[in-house]
Amino acid sequence: MFNAQYFRTFITLVETGSFTRTARRLEMTQPGVSQHIRKLESYLDKPLIERKARSFTLTESGRRAYDYALKLFAEHEQFRHALDDDSLDSGECRIGSPGSVGLMFYPFILGQQQMHPNLTVNYSFAFNHEIVNDLLEGRYDIGIVTEKVNHTELTCTVWHKEPLCLVVPADFAGSTLSDLMGIGFVNYYDGINYANVLLRANYPDEFRSMTHFRHQGFTNEVSMVLDAVARGLGFTVVSRLVLETSPWQRQVKALSLPHSINEVLYLLRRRDSVLPKRYEKLLDGFHHQRMQEKTPLALGQ
Repeated sequence: MFNAQYFRTFITLVETGSFTRTARRLEMTQPGVSQHIRKLESYLDKPLIERKARSFTLTESGRRAYDYALKLFAEHEQFRHALDDDSLDSGECRIGSPGSVGLMFYPFILGQQQMHPNLTVNYSFAFNHEIVNDLLEGRYDIGIVTEKVNHTELTCTVWHKEPLCLVVPADFAGSTLSDLMGIGFVNYYDGINYANVLLRANYPDEFRSMTHFRHQGFTNEVSMVLDAVARGLGFTVVSRLVLETSPWQRQVKALSLPHSINEVLYLLRRRDSVLPKRYEKLLDGFHHQRMQEKTPLALGQ
């Protein structure tokens, strides 16, 4: 019959190297320790140690049993912590977001995991409509999207705001709408929508529609769009999160504009769900960190 205590006694015996020290640590008698080891060997039907006068060595089966026992108790502790919804620093989190958000939010989460080994986060990068579907099907506990969602089974609340940046090649010398039309536009998922909003707010007398711009291409990977801008192929409009994490930020620059427009990030969850407190700590922690940072928008200028 499986008995976890026998495995615990075996682990302690291997770690102490002594029946006497094992008995003292576990507050048992030495014959009791020996009995646990014999019963574990009987259960596994394999000898685990080779007994000598005052010592022992592990058999091959003993080494494998020790490795298994360590894994067994580690998984047990992880499972136990995962059941604690009040814990801030342990348990599992399942999150989905677009790449533009995950470029900075996911590294923040990895930092939290490094500080709290019992915290496990499964993070997926996806488009807005995919996040909604996966959330409804139970693949995520929360989703972060860039558009407001109206659905009877979901709650949608504003979580965070990031400024939009009009990004041009570093050697771009223009500033007018005609100058921008001259170099063309590099598109991505959400690119057209963000460009429409930002240009309309800052060039109200001239801007009509993005259909009047020459389109220089499209990528479905937002983290790569600034590569095209850095090569002088056009301009784009991205969240500051994308610009600050881009390896091409020194080859591009964000134009200074009179009117700031924010990308609004919405938090989605199932209406009937009760989220463990660890989610609140992650979400609030990232939001507060971003609010405290004083990174200039006009990178490269």
